[in-house]
Amino acid sequence: MIWAQSAGSFWMPPQASTTAQEVDWVFYLIYWIALFFFLLIVGIMTVFVIQFRKREGWTEEESHESHTALEITWTVIPILIVLVIFFFGFRTYMDIHLAPANTLDIWVTGQKWQWFFKYPNGHIDENLHIPVDTPVKLILSSEDVTHSLFIPAFRLKMDAVPGRLTTAWTKAIQTGTFPVYCAEYCGTGHSDMFAEVTVHEPGGYETWLEEASNLLKQMTPVEAGAVLYKRKGCAQCHTLDGSADDGPTFLGLFGHSVKLADGSTVTVNEDYIRRSILEPGAQIVAGFDNIMPTYQGKLKEDEIAAIIEYLKTLTKP
Repeated sequence: MIWAQSAGSFWMPPQASTTAQEVDWVFYLIYWIALFFFLLIVGIMTVFVIQFRKREGWTEEESHESHTALEITWTVIPILIVLVIFFFGFRTYMDIHLAPANTLDIWVTGQKWQWFFKYPNGHIDENLHIPVDTPVKLILSSEDVTHSLFIPAFRLKMDAVPGRLTTAWTKAIQTGTFPVYCAEYCGTGHSDMFAEVTVHEPGGYETWLEEASNLLKQMTPVEAGAVLYKRKGCAQCHTLDGSADDGPTFLGLFGHSVKLADGSTVTVNEDYIRRSILEPGAQIVAGFDNIMPTYQGKLKEDEIAAIIEYLKTLTKP
């Protein structure tokens, strides 16, 4: 993947959203305060180590001296610094989490191990696409375990939690393509759970959405099925090389008989595949667990048909 190239800093990627500047300001506030006191304390400590090192003839003396003004000073100053950091940090936190009115709402679903983005017209994509200079609210959920949507260039990070909805918003100020990660360990495929966010020029988002939504009109059923295999999460559990993963391999699957968990045998035909997509727990292949989520309402009939046509082409040599 090729990410957008633009000016960042030693510590931070490009500031591609309005909130990125606020987050960076708080980061560098804490950074410079920490650096100042680190150098001050280490410097004074070094001087004391040299000046008050043990010398020949030195004897220990008990001391009961105290300096009230000094103790008050080194107590009050850290408190004030912490309050300043809290004020700017909390203000930035609220700005990030309180979305403005009239946002473009996009639903985000985390699933082992892929992100899915559902757009207002119902189109679902494995990558995020948004228009520039437009407030966008992301509504997150998870199909299985806790995931965390992380877009470094936007300074945006929000957990996707099973059984509840969380929200975050952003307003991109720079066009280009930027990486999207999962920042919460979610299993063996965690390190592969990444996507892209593309920020479009004015008018480009609408054009992309219209074209992406008409996938089956632009491709043959087999070509569309290959795209849907990756886009809808099939590739996360079903391989194409004959090796078993969390689910049976798709190589040479169609037209062959498989043994089910209940001891019966079934021939993999169009009806079996369709039912497995919509009711994955109905006929589980022996040796595999019932972990596949249902795609009821997530796939249209013509999309299911395209996937079936694609599977027919995956014959063994």
